Amino acid sequence: MSKTVTIERIVGRSHLASEMKSGSLDVLATPQMIAWMEEASCQVLDLEEGMTSVGTLMQVSHDKASPLGAKIRIVSTLTEQDGRKLKFHVEAFQGGACIGKGEHERFIVQAEKFLKKTYGQ
Repeated sequence: MSKTVTIERIVGRSHLASEMKSGSLDVLATPQMIAWMEEASCQVLDLEEGMTSVGTLMQVSHDKASPLGAKIRIVSTLTEQDGRKLKFHVEAFQGGACIGKGEHERFIVQAEKFLKKTYGQ
């Protein structure tokens, strides 16, 4: 059942905690690491036309700082599916060192129906 996707990203200036206002240091911002984990998780999925997924839970630790210019490898593995509910194990690496890890959940929705409900139409 498990399916894994790996993506690589380079830490740019806009990805820094100092730029994202999630901290004052010039290191990879935790919100950016989490966004990359969500991106990788979305790439795991092969959904039917008109369907998408929305993030519903993210529980991660950010255990090691990464500098501007660092290459980050994000790995997302689909570990469980219960109907439309999806569970992933996510990890981030700089070189061979794990810099962050955790669990992520997404829910499959009909895109148009979801947007109509969100915007009260």
